[in-house]
Amino acid sequence: MMPNQLLEMKNITKVYPNGVVANQNVQFSLAEGEIHAIVGENGAGKSTLMKMMFGMEEPSEGEIILRGKQVLLASPQDAIDHGIGMVHQHFMLVPSFTVAENMVLGMEPKKGVSINYNEAVRMTEEMSKKYNLLVNPKAKVEDLSVGMKQKVEILKALLRGAEILILDEPTAVLTPQETEELFRELTQLKQQGHTIVFISHKLKEVKAICDRITIMRAGKSEGVFWTKDVTEQEISKLMVGRDVVLRYDKEKKPYGAPILSVTDFSLADETGKALLDKVAFKVRGGEIVGIAGVEGNGQTQLVEALTGSLAVRGGNVAIKGTDIQGYDIRKIRSLGVSYIPEDRMRQGAAKDASISDNLISTQYNTKAMNNGPFLKSKKIAKLATTLIEEFRVRCSGPNQPIGMLSGGNMQKVVVARECSTAPDLLIAEQPTRGVDIGAAQFIHQKLIELRDGGSGVLLISADLNEILELSDSLLVMYEGQIVAYLEEPWAVSEEELGLYMLGINRQDEQQIRRAVEA
Repeated sequence: MMPNQLLEMKNITKVYPNGVVANQNVQFSLAEGEIHAIVGENGAGKSTLMKMMFGMEEPSEGEIILRGKQVLLASPQDAIDHGIGMVHQHFMLVPSFTVAENMVLGMEPKKGVSINYNEAVRMTEEMSKKYNLLVNPKAKVEDLSVGMKQKVEILKALLRGAEILILDEPTAVLTPQETEELFRELTQLKQQGHTIVFISHKLKEVKAICDRITIMRAGKSEGVFWTKDVTEQEISKLMVGRDVVLRYDKEKKPYGAPILSVTDFSLADETGKALLDKVAFKVRGGEIVGIAGVEGNGQTQLVEALTGSLAVRGGNVAIKGTDIQGYDIRKIRSLGVSYIPEDRMRQGAAKDASISDNLISTQYNTKAMNNGPFLKSKKIAKLATTLIEEFRVRCSGPNQPIGMLSGGNMQKVVVARECSTAPDLLIAEQPTRGVDIGAAQFIHQKLIELRDGGSGVLLISADLNEILELSDSLLVMYEGQIVAYLEEPWAVSEEELGLYMLGINRQDEQQIRRAVEA
């Protein structure tokens, strides 16, 4: 036991009613004033462990000791009452409310029967100055950058008395500059006596900011280490049980003909504000084209237009020479297009349906899968079993509901479905968001296999390491425009890329157009 130990989780086991063992006899401890990383593959049990620390789940066995006393954390409010706060990967803010209104939500200061808004503003300003997390109390959350929203979430937890702060993938959507700023802020919080749990798949960041690291695999702890004493490769091997390749050697081949051509594509919202402004690029056969940018700079609208959920107007979008204006999703797919969506739960999978049903959901109406009104059950079962094996999906079988899988295994099912049809064009939107390093490596290799087989891949990602490693050419979007076209992404630093993403640097428009048309 460390002399300044703050929290200890002893012999924690979590077994769900369906028999799934998420945690098995796990030991975890936090020292006062440290930044402690938790890493592991999806399904390793780290999320379940943190849910128990924040009162979202209760352990089947074991105990939680806080400041030397056993505590029962039966709800998030219990955790908050004991000084434990959590900032989720997907922010829990009300977009139409101001920063101050979000800050005091559920604990509003009153003036008579009304909310005392001025007091809420004062409280926000006080917390902002105290922790040097500077925010505008009167700004609407919907107008804030991702990095600023994260500050609001951290301040919300601190306002409620959090001494232990759990951060779930806090840098997933931040630029390198925003990440550096966050790290400075976390270091200040640590110096003020706060203890931080840092859940991340980005091992370089874990090494940069964390004092200690707990590595989990298959529901058990693989050990606790001082981060200065272990390399990224050693961490990866403990996480997945084998050596993990962190760099890719892609074979250089001549590109084929353009599969996707976008010319002067513009789009505005209902108020007339430009969402996309004369966007032009192409994706050739055998090429991975990356698109980098801070979220909210037009990438979503571009993908929606390319996949048929948003009408194409003001420009031209062609797939294999066919103008897709007026085409719906099914018609676009018939041109040989596959799509890995950003949100696997909302767009990528039907969580109550089986793995098998999810794997054929884009081709159930084809002659290969049905015979008139009846599906070819044996053929579907054989296909599902083959894809589960090929894509290493950890499951009980093809009939298991996909919603019972870990995030990484669910993503593998989506990737299997979209890659198995040998598409001419694959649009991959955040294909490895929230998955562990082992699953991410596997997905990367599948994208490279498609590229080497002559398919075109459009990769939209907030993971700068991923986009720099995989892309043959790279576009950077800012405020709906392409502000840079990089023909050798591997030669660009993350810091340089971040300056383009923030709109601080930009290439000449004619330079971009000449490069795109070459």
